[in-house]
Amino acid sequence: MSSLISCVSWVKRGVAAQHPQKYNLDEKELGRVSALARIELEDARIELERAHEAANQMGKGAEGDEADDGGDDEDEDAWVDEEDVQMDTDPTPKANGGDDDLSKYNLDDYDKESKSIASGPFSNIKGLTYYKDNDDDPYITLKEDEEEEEREELEVLPSDNILVAAKTEDEISQLEVYVYDESQENLYVHHDIMLPAFPLCLEWLDFPPFNASKSQDADGMSIDDASTKPTAGFGNYIAVGTFDPEIEIWSLDTVDALYPDSILGRPDKTAAHVPVPLGTGKKKKKKTKARTTSTAHHVDAVLALAWNRAHRNLLASASADRTVKLWDLSRDPTGDGEGSGALRSFDVHKDKVQAVQWNEKEPTMLLTGSYDRTVRTFDTRSPASGVGAVVGADVEAVRWDPWEDNGFYVSLENGIVLNFDVRALPSDLNLPSPSRFMLAAHDGAASALDVNPHIRGCLVTGGTDKMVKVWNVNEKSGGKRGVSLVNSRDLGVGKVFSARFSPDDPLTIAAAGSKAKLQVWDVGANVGARKAFSQKLKEAGRELREKESGGVIGVASDDEEDVSGDED
Repeated sequence: MSSLISCVSWVKRGVAAQHPQKYNLDEKELGRVSALARIELEDARIELERAHEAANQMGKGAEGDEADDGGDDEDEDAWVDEEDVQMDTDPTPKANGGDDDLSKYNLDDYDKESKSIASGPFSNIKGLTYYKDNDDDPYITLKEDEEEEEREELEVLPSDNILVAAKTEDEISQLEVYVYDESQENLYVHHDIMLPAFPLCLEWLDFPPFNASKSQDADGMSIDDASTKPTAGFGNYIAVGTFDPEIEIWSLDTVDALYPDSILGRPDKTAAHVPVPLGTGKKKKKKTKARTTSTAHHVDAVLALAWNRAHRNLLASASADRTVKLWDLSRDPTGDGEGSGALRSFDVHKDKVQAVQWNEKEPTMLLTGSYDRTVRTFDTRSPASGVGAVVGADVEAVRWDPWEDNGFYVSLENGIVLNFDVRALPSDLNLPSPSRFMLAAHDGAASALDVNPHIRGCLVTGGTDKMVKVWNVNEKSGGKRGVSLVNSRDLGVGKVFSARFSPDDPLTIAAAGSKAKLQVWDVGANVGARKAFSQKLKEAGRELREKESGGVIGVASDDEEDVSGDED
């Protein structure tokens, strides 16, 4: 599998902990992990015994070779260690005491060091004392504090942004956590988190999930139960959807973490890691057996996630199992029976659900897009009363317009971007559902889409044609809208899979794609872009400054450094 970055997520300034904590794997953490993943040691032992027995029956047991050697204990005394038997050597000739005898010169010890007699002004010093550790040397007063140095290296300043990239390289998937210093135009990898499966989507949230909030105080007592309520506690977490049906939630303020803070789903029931083919597979192509859908958890890959910023304990997920599920992060994910699993499950599409997003102005409204070539918007309290539209191609991404209560954008596989007004959509998909305007954005699939939260009518698109484009949408008389291309650039990330606006800077975009590179593009460094958005920037009270780097900031790879060194 080639290297790529499938998705990117920003973290606002001042949210991350200034000094991240180290992951501590103790008995308490092992117990939490066991309960969270529903790992039963007894089941693992039984499976290991079965595998060992099966291997022995096949003649390939781990101890098969040893078994062949056993049995003849009576002959064990016949074996003698090689060290006990002297080797046959030629007899040493005796010295004849003649003139040719050189033994008196002791040539065998000629190369051995001889003790020299100390002389000179420092002859009274017997030797110098050597200390293995500088901390033990009384003459070294400036001690090295490795923990303090590491603490400084991992420090995240309040003026720094965090960027999280879901990266897969050489079939190894991980989250790369970057620090972006806008003032110094610096981007570097802070730490990474290993993932068990290929990541497909990311969503940042500040609500501590149940397992993270049920921490212990110094006396070993649980923190007040109010910490699990929707109004309690703030944190810095990233939710990850992968090819597995489970949703993992990781703390970005923990370094070298081995296990997520919470898992939404039932890995013990979905058994995503166990392939289930149909038939024998000897002559026909293997087909994957369709898993039975469940209202409590996903049974296929999680394709999209959306966190509700108004009701902070709610997380929506879209899956390849054709369902959209609503999760309550304050509930115990390890529980069984009623009150566990997903809060709600919605079957509003007939194919894989590719995109989902909450309406910030109407926090109970969900927008979804699917491979059945439809988009749907509905109130989660009464999903049957929702409306939708047929879009004519597979949906790649959906975004509510933060400047309008009822407007949203849809990007499609054919490179088209559509804008809709919810009030004009029918509840029956057989009825016509015209869009307000259509934008032919890319030659290939328009795989990335985002709407600027700082500047009205500013949106970014990215496509498989390797281009990232910034658009300006202006309202005209009669309710019509005019769309113009402000800037277009190949950022060198390959096919663009993700492009997101910064939550702090008005015209800063993070983009990544098939070349496994993350690039930060400050569109405001371009004179034409500053001129196009000058009036809107004034209305937003924003000012832009010219960047020395030309607007594009990235992390130089080893290959690039080698190439530049050869050119020099």
